[in-house]
Amino acid sequence: MLARHSLLNFAMKITLIAAISADGKIAEKADQSSLDWTSKEDTQFFIETTKQAGTVVMGRKTFATINKPLKGRRLIILTSNPSQDAPMPGVEFTSEGPAELVRRLADEGVAQLALAGGSSVYGQFLKAGLVTDVYLTIEPILFGAGVPLAQGFGRIPLKLESIKQLNEQSILLHYQIKI
Repeated sequence: MLARHSLLNFAMKITLIAAISADGKIAEKADQSSLDWTSKEDTQFFIETTKQAGTVVMGRKTFATINKPLKGRRLIILTSNPSQDAPMPGVEFTSEGPAELVRRLADEGVAQLALAGGSSVYGQFLKAGLVTDVYLTIEPILFGAGVPLAQGFGRIPLKLESIKQLNEQSILLHYQIKI
């Protein structure tokens, strides 16, 4: 059973944002940037949504695909050994677990948090019961193999909130986690 009580304790909106292939992969290979295969409309949605949230969390491997701060957003990188990562202005490195990080951010007054990947980060936050919303852009491509959206958690029921066509080929699904 997932720790859904965590959501009530923190009262923070935590949004998982991902672009996926039509066969449910977030990448064809681990070091691939989503910019290699996603639409400009998805990129625009990502920028707008993460700027609205203000604080973005991603894993070290995902960060390595961009390797720079996100303008106008606080960027926190989850890594197993933050002391090995080179300091970078506008980027925080931490080894905190999801609940510990969310607790600290809530204490700092953060009201919204956007999760920007990768698979491990998504899985950790889903397993901890901390995600409130899921935005999935489905792009018109099949990889056949690749990196799954997330794993390592149990069944999570979702409630479809909206469907938006981003362009002629890509759609955006918004789900809320059913508590």
